[in-house]
Amino acid sequence: MKPAGKSILTLILFCATVMLSPAQPKDYHAWWHDQHVGGPVAGPALSVLPSIRVHGSQFVNEQGDTVIFRGMAISDPDKIEHQGEWNSALFEHVRDMGANIVRIPVHPIAWRERTPARYLVLLDQAIEWCTRLGMYVMIDWHSIGNLGMELYQDPMYTTTRTETYEFWRTIARHYQGHHTPVFYEIFNEPTLYRGTLGSMAWSEWKVINEKIIRLIKAIDSEKIPLVAGLDWAYDLTPLADDPLDVEGIAYVVHPYPHKRTPPYEPKWEENFGFAVSRYPVFATEFSFTLGDEGIKANGAYGAAIVAYLEAKRMSWIGWVYDPEWTPRVITSWKTHELTECGTFFKDAMQRSSAARKRK
Repeated sequence: MKPAGKSILTLILFCATVMLSPAQPKDYHAWWHDQHVGGPVAGPALSVLPSIRVHGSQFVNEQGDTVIFRGMAISDPDKIEHQGEWNSALFEHVRDMGANIVRIPVHPIAWRERTPARYLVLLDQAIEWCTRLGMYVMIDWHSIGNLGMELYQDPMYTTTRTETYEFWRTIARHYQGHHTPVFYEIFNEPTLYRGTLGSMAWSEWKVINEKIIRLIKAIDSEKIPLVAGLDWAYDLTPLADDPLDVEGIAYVVHPYPHKRTPPYEPKWEENFGFAVSRYPVFATEFSFTLGDEGIKANGAYGAAIVAYLEAKRMSWIGWVYDPEWTPRVITSWKTHELTECGTFFKDAMQRSSAARKRK
């Protein structure tokens, strides 16, 4: 027989250990195993499309041939998915308009609410479909406001500098080496909204963008970051004296009709056209007058802006392939019938592409 005293002592020590050990809930978070979301994608699809790089003031492919992009923006994938219209057919319709690139706007509020991991699923699908269809992708952090002071035009655009840095770090890491998502539009439209969103000089905006670009390039040196001018991505006049101190980038302009009055061309030349001789300038968003998609009110502007961009050998993207966001390009998700604005962009893309092929 074992001594009873030893059994009692063992029981006392066991109880004391249990009482002193911290309780662990069933859903205990083993934080030391955490990893960043969105590990690098892999597979043969990464290099299906030729890589694109900056050469002088143009975009060129692997053979050194100039590539001019003409395409359409879709609405936010989160919106489209919630409406039950997120599928490859959407991108087929855009391709059939004549597009060789799709601009995908990611709103900060959608990125947070869906969560980055689940939002990347949508982007992965879009990039897979576009790769199969032979179209490149531009990812756009779709905020409007003053990133310097973190003040924004509407709640959907609210973000922080830290969230913006993390967004681009996640995107760069996830798509490193993938040729299809070639352009990263760092911030959609910086604006001070006539002073109601505070102040931010070009020098401050320049530094913010340089930090983000160096972050992206440290992970993936092949991507082409896009830097917007102030005044809702319109004014690039600071480039005459103070361009960014980074390589392999392009600048963004959104030349909507309300930005300047006719005659347009001299003002376009002064505000952004002058820079084309030194840097790639990409018109990543423009369209007809907000709330009026008709050709009667916009035909003269439309003909003028496309002619100007083509003469400058500038790439461009129309806004927006959606039946609700304006100016609308389609009337309905069911029919995908084009509005007059949509017909204008389709004709412009197909006419411009055909003209380039004849040269």
